[in-house]
Amino acid sequence: MSFFMNSGANQSVNMQNMAMAEQELEMVSDLFNRIVSSCHKKCIPTTYIEGDLNKGEAVCIDRCVSKFFEVNKSVGTKLQQMSGAGLPM
Repeated sequence: MSFFMNSGANQSVNMQNMAMAEQELEMVSDLFNRIVSSCHKKCIPTTYIEGDLNKGEAVCIDRCVSKFFEVNKSVGTKLQQMSGAGLPM
């Protein structure tokens, strides 16, 4: 039997899964774009001297990305705590 010959219930579940996957992809893409934009502004000068990152720029970007994820995780945890306690966000 073909994968396309699913019952109606399976099709709605698959559509829900597809919508959730699309939303997750959009969120990950947005996060990536914000990290790139923020860390690029902070770590890489606007006048490019070399084609590759130098050691200082690479270290700065590593730290920037790490801090970005750390803050993102902290904010997410705090929002979950606030929503669980019924506090307004």
